[in-house]
Amino acid sequence: MPCDWLDYRTQRYQNWCWKKTEKKKLWFSCELAGFYAYLYVFPSLKCDLQIPSHSLIFCFLQNVFNMVVEVPRWTNAKMEIATKDPLNPIKQDVKKGKLRYVANVFPHKGYIWNYGAIPQTWEDPGHKDENTGCCGDNDPIDVCEIGSKVCSRGEVIKVKVLGTLALIDEGETDWKIIAINVEDPEADNYNDINDVRRMKPGYLEATVDWFRRYKVPDGKPENQFAFNGEFKDRDFAVNVIKCTHEHWKALIAKKTDGGEINCTNLTVSDSPFCCSQECAKATVDAAPPCKAANPIPPEVDKWFYYQKN
Repeated sequence: MPCDWLDYRTQRYQNWCWKKTEKKKLWFSCELAGFYAYLYVFPSLKCDLQIPSHSLIFCFLQNVFNMVVEVPRWTNAKMEIATKDPLNPIKQDVKKGKLRYVANVFPHKGYIWNYGAIPQTWEDPGHKDENTGCCGDNDPIDVCEIGSKVCSRGEVIKVKVLGTLALIDEGETDWKIIAINVEDPEADNYNDINDVRRMKPGYLEATVDWFRRYKVPDGKPENQFAFNGEFKDRDFAVNVIKCTHEHWKALIAKKTDGGEINCTNLTVSDSPFCCSQECAKATVDAAPPCKAANPIPPEVDKWFYYQKN
């Protein structure tokens, strides 16, 4: 599953390759750039690299940010950036010894967008959000990419931010950024959340419904939302990203307690967690060899039906 990464120092595309273990971890390496950790390394915009990497997220270009794709649209495997593992690989979540898959609540099938995260952000569980009254969920900020292309797991894409939804998941703030791939043929037609309502009628309502009920098949109650489930606009969303980036900066500088989060990184030179390429390479090389993937259980395709409240 190769993908291209533009090295802004040389303006040349480098071919990235991936390495997967039997635990379905995903790592990236590049001959020129060395090894990179998902959460802490990727610059957020196409900017001059004279700017420190921790500041790149604020060099706005039409509200465009990098997104790491964790879950391609229509798939069910619950893949996520493993923030507690060294170099933060993508791997499938496990519960009670079994690989986790998101349930299909009719009429939805799998994830209804390309789902992922913006690197260099952190929803601090020790910070009560002034808008929601709840603390963060201890993860990077999530993105729902609504473009026409089904992306690949681990792909890094540039997305234009359009708005956000404030999910309250088991008492924690869990922002969902709505965005579109800048390479999408219709990307120029989208500049704010109202453009999604106009161009893709029903999509935002389906998004609220998906997040409200996706845990119900697991025996959990429906999720709640701040702002009565209303989407906030682009400017509000960008401000949320700014705030979560500030929390990440404190985390990577060890100015706040990150608990079990592994902050090992290669590019934030003033971070006490910064390591050498040799150390990172040794971590990747120590990963178990790739084995045959487990077959997807047939029950993953089951549809669940519930009366809407």
